[in-house]
Amino acid sequence: MNSAAWRRALWIALFVNAAFFVAEIVAGAAAGSAALQADALDFFGDAANYAISLGVAGAALAWRARAALAKGATLIAFALWVLGSTGWYAFYGTLPRADVMGAIGVAALLANGGVALLLYRFRIGDANMRSVWICSRNDALGNLTVMFAALGVLGTGTGWPDVIVATIMGGLGLSGGSQIVAQARRELGAGRVVAADVAAR
Repeated sequence: MNSAAWRRALWIALFVNAAFFVAEIVAGAAAGSAALQADALDFFGDAANYAISLGVAGAALAWRARAALAKGATLIAFALWVLGSTGWYAFYGTLPRADVMGAIGVAALLANGGVALLLYRFRIGDANMRSVWICSRNDALGNLTVMFAALGVLGTGTGWPDVIVATIMGGLGLSGGSQIVAQARRELGAGRVVAADVAAR
């Protein structure tokens, strides 16, 4: 699919994710929050994914599936990084700033909620289109859990809610990446079958 509406939605999503990557990586480092930094890297991955999607939006299905496969693998890699860094925060018992987490979480949720609504109509399609929807959905869910983590840190006076939320976000990344990779591989397999059938004729 290469409609003007699809490309416009992708450009908006790309801009929002790039802007919030910068905001969250700075805020996460300042606040000592594993959840915010995990969300920031997710924003970075999504911005790159949207850029790839724009590049292959009008390409053949096989190329779109290959791009989706790369995006799924990237999402899985980011999720593993998140889980590893979360373990580091848990080991050292850091206490993040709940006020910064909450403020950034609210702003990011509003932005990603708008992007998710914008892309909702494109949630059913090939692996490349579906991957864009999954990334946007995971972003909005991640922002919501960051807000819950901020409340938990404020209420308990410990960093464990931040660690728990970062772990959940890592799980979402693994799940979303696995779904994208599975559908992309199916589409690539179907393409090979069709190509072989054509060559046999």
